Amino acid sequence: MHRALLLAAVFALSPLDGVAGEKQIVDVRELMGSWRGGITGAQGDESATMNVLADGSYKASTVSGSTLVGKFYLQDGKLRYRSSRTTPLAMPTAPVPGTASVSEDKDKTVLTMMPDDPVYWGKAEYERVK
Repeated sequence: MHRALLLAAVFALSPLDGVAGEKQIVDVRELMGSWRGGITGAQGDESATMNVLADGSYKASTVSGSTLVGKFYLQDGKLRYRSSRTTPLAMPTAPVPGTASVSEDKDKTVLTMMPDDPVYWGKAEYERVK
Protein backbone atom coordinates (compact mmCIF):
# COMPACT_ATOMS: atom_id res chain seq x y z
CA MET A 1 0.00 0.00 0.00
CA HIS A 2 2.80 2.42 0.89
CA ARG A 3 4.56 1.71 -2.42
CA ALA A 4 1.38 2.49 -4.35
CA LEU A 5 1.00 5.80 -2.53
CA LEU A 6 4.65 6.65 -3.09
CA LEU A 7 4.37 5.83 -6.79
CA ALA A 8 1.21 7.94 -7.10
CA ALA A 9 2.96 10.86 -5.39
CA VAL A 10 5.97 10.60 -7.72
CA PHE A 11 3.73 10.73 -10.80
CA ALA A 12 1.69 13.60 -9.38
CA LEU A 13 4.78 15.69 -8.67
CA SER A 14 6.76 14.85 -11.82
CA PRO A 15 6.47 17.09 -14.88
CA LEU A 16 4.77 15.32 -17.75
CA ASP A 17 6.61 15.21 -21.05
CA GLY A 18 4.76 17.10 -23.77
CA VAL A 19 2.64 19.21 -21.43
CA ALA A 20 2.85 22.92 -22.17
CA GLY A 21 4.36 25.01 -19.42
CA GLU A 22 4.67 28.72 -18.87
CA LYS A 23 8.12 30.07 -19.57
CA GLN A 24 9.48 32.76 -17.27
CA ILE A 25 10.65 35.69 -19.40
CA VAL A 26 13.57 37.56 -17.84
CA ASP A 27 14.44 39.80 -20.82
CA VAL A 28 12.16 41.08 -23.59
CA ARG A 29 14.87 40.12 -26.11
CA GLU A 30 13.61 36.54 -25.66
CA LEU A 31 10.52 37.57 -27.67
CA MET A 32 12.51 38.93 -30.61
CA GLY A 33 11.49 37.51 -33.98
CA SER A 34 8.43 36.68 -36.05
CA TRP A 35 5.14 35.37 -34.71
CA ARG A 36 1.96 34.19 -36.46
CA GLY A 37 -1.47 33.77 -34.95
CA GLY A 38 -4.68 35.59 -34.37
CA ILE A 39 -6.65 38.14 -32.43
CA THR A 40 -10.09 37.56 -30.98
CA GLY A 41 -12.15 40.73 -30.89
CA ALA A 42 -15.62 42.19 -31.25
CA GLN A 43 -15.67 41.33 -34.95
CA GLY A 44 -14.56 37.75 -34.33
CA ASP A 45 -11.24 36.02 -34.95
CA GLU A 46 -8.67 37.58 -37.24
CA SER A 47 -5.37 36.16 -38.49
CA ALA A 48 -2.33 38.28 -37.72
CA THR A 49 1.45 38.37 -37.92
CA MET A 50 3.73 40.14 -35.48
CA ASN A 51 7.40 41.12 -35.47
CA VAL A 52 9.13 41.87 -32.16
CA LEU A 53 12.39 43.83 -32.00
CA ALA A 54 15.17 43.44 -29.43
CA ASP A 55 13.92 46.39 -27.35
CA GLY A 56 10.48 44.75 -26.97
CA SER A 57 8.72 47.00 -29.47
CA TYR A 58 6.41 45.21 -31.88
CA LYS A 59 4.16 45.67 -34.87
CA ALA A 60 1.31 43.30 -35.64
CA SER A 61 -0.82 43.36 -38.78
CA THR A 62 -4.16 41.65 -39.36
CA VAL A 63 -5.48 40.41 -42.69
CA SER A 64 -8.18 43.14 -42.61
CA GLY A 65 -5.51 45.84 -42.53
CA SER A 66 -5.52 46.78 -38.85
CA THR A 67 -2.16 47.44 -37.27
CA LEU A 68 -1.18 47.09 -33.63
CA VAL A 69 2.00 48.70 -32.40
CA GLY A 70 3.33 48.52 -28.90
CA LYS A 71 6.05 47.45 -26.57
CA PHE A 72 6.63 44.54 -24.21
CA TYR A 73 8.22 45.27 -20.83
CA LEU A 74 8.78 43.59 -17.49
CA GLN A 75 7.06 44.89 -14.36
CA ASP A 76 7.58 43.20 -11.01
CA GLY A 77 8.83 40.10 -12.83
CA LYS A 78 5.73 39.86 -15.04
CA LEU A 79 5.57 40.29 -18.80
CA ARG A 80 3.39 43.27 -19.74
CA TYR A 81 2.69 45.30 -22.87
CA ARG A 82 1.20 48.57 -24.08
CA SER A 83 -0.48 48.54 -27.45
CA SER A 84 -2.25 50.94 -29.81
CA ARG A 85 -4.42 49.82 -32.68
CA THR A 86 -4.88 51.58 -36.01
CA THR A 87 -7.49 50.52 -38.53
CA PRO A 88 -7.35 51.53 -42.21
CA LEU A 89 -10.06 54.17 -41.63
CA ALA A 90 -9.36 55.31 -38.07
CA MET A 91 -6.79 57.13 -36.02
CA PRO A 92 -4.72 55.20 -33.47
CA THR A 93 -6.40 54.29 -30.21
CA ALA A 94 -5.06 55.32 -26.83
CA PRO A 95 -2.42 52.90 -25.52
CA VAL A 96 -3.96 49.80 -23.96
CA PRO A 97 -2.03 47.96 -21.21
CA GLY A 98 -2.15 44.22 -20.84
CA THR A 99 -0.51 41.07 -19.59
CA ALA A 100 1.41 38.59 -21.74
CA SER A 101 2.67 35.08 -21.18
CA VAL A 102 4.79 32.59 -23.07
CA SER A 103 4.30 28.84 -22.97
CA GLU A 104 6.39 26.09 -24.49
CA ASP A 105 5.37 22.60 -25.56
CA LYS A 106 8.08 20.50 -27.21
CA ASP A 107 8.94 22.50 -30.39
CA LYS A 108 6.09 25.03 -30.12
CA THR A 109 6.33 28.43 -28.39
CA VAL A 110 3.10 30.38 -27.88
CA LEU A 111 2.78 34.03 -26.86
CA THR A 112 -0.59 35.03 -25.37
CA MET A 113 -1.61 38.66 -24.88
CA MET A 114 -4.64 39.76 -22.86
CA PRO A 115 -5.61 43.41 -22.37
CA ASP A 116 -6.28 44.50 -18.80
CA ASP A 117 -9.70 45.73 -19.97
CA PRO A 118 -11.25 43.15 -22.36
CA VAL A 119 -13.61 45.77 -23.80
CA TYR A 120 -10.81 46.59 -26.25
CA TRP A 121 -10.03 43.85 -28.76
CA GLY A 122 -9.69 40.74 -26.71
CA LYS A 123 -7.09 38.04 -26.55
CA ALA A 124 -4.25 37.56 -29.03
CA GLU A 125 -2.33 34.33 -29.42
CA TYR A 126 0.78 33.89 -31.56
CA GLU A 127 3.09 31.01 -32.32
CA ARG A 128 6.78 31.67 -32.93
CA VAL A 129 7.75 31.32 -36.58
CA LYS A 130 10.90 29.24 -37.02
